[in-house]
Amino acid sequence: MSARNIGIPGVSIPSDVCQDYNCPFHGTLRIRGRILQGVVGKKRMKNTVTIRRDYVHFIKKYQRYERRNSIIAAHLPPCLSSQINEGDLVKIGECRPISKTKAFCVIQKIEK
Repeated sequence: MSARNIGIPGVSIPSDVCQDYNCPFHGTLRIRGRILQGVVGKKRMKNTVTIRRDYVHFIKKYQRYERRNSIIAAHLPPCLSSQINEGDLVKIGECRPISKTKAFCVIQKIEK
């Protein structure tokens, strides 16, 4: 199966080829909705990584900000699996639900 452009500016097609049905480049998965970035926390599950997003939240009563984080499970296609390790900054895109907890897919490693 040939690689296809997923239509997101700045995202290049990976050089590796995979046979994954849920790959946005070599399969049929469509990326639509939110595009987020975060740090890879864990890479222990098959084809899945957990992404940690840090952000600040404003507390109106005290006129201060507090730090918060969220953890998102994302699908990791085999064509990107060799490039991405724990601690890397990645870009993820929203897709249809792949499983109970996965509704995002890794689309690019961001160089620091």
